[in-house]
Amino acid sequence: MSKTKTKPDKSKTTPAASPAPGSSAPAIDIGISGGDRKKIAEGLAAFLSDAFTLYLKTHNFHWNVTGPMFNALHVMFETQYTEQWTALDDVAERIRALGFNAPGSYQEFIRLSSIPEEPGLSDAADWREMVRQLVVGNEAVCRTARKVLKGADDAGDDPTVDLMTQRLQTHEKYAWMLRSLLQ
Repeated sequence: MSKTKTKPDKSKTTPAASPAPGSSAPAIDIGISGGDRKKIAEGLAAFLSDAFTLYLKTHNFHWNVTGPMFNALHVMFETQYTEQWTALDDVAERIRALGFNAPGSYQEFIRLSSIPEEPGLSDAADWREMVRQLVVGNEAVCRTARKVLKGADDAGDDPTVDLMTQRLQTHEKYAWMLRSLLQ
């Protein structure tokens, strides 16, 4: 048995990324360029803003729906906003994994969202208008998800592609279910 130490083959190892300025943590090196990570994170921030706006609107309608469809819609809206709340965390954490801060203030969400701010409906608002707004909101979230998905796919960011695919499936289903109430 030889006591000679063998040196590792450095051609098969990836050199350690250099630390970020002012930090002892290594730079992010996940196989996606910094520019692509930034574009994806910006897209995810827009998606998060749309999704948060829709979440808030869904929760508002859960609280304020009235009329003959009260029970069915109250339960449906609760199911949807509960699922949406969990998904918001997944999206924000993906932005962080890419090395960027997630938006977290109402001002940021309003600025980044494609869904217009619509103050609470009047007491006389019909449940149909609530459902219509949620159909439109879910479809807006889908359009934003598709943009993010394309950029993530082009960059080889499979986790973001997977996340956006899951969100598309959910929001397309919500739009269909809600639209069915109006047909």
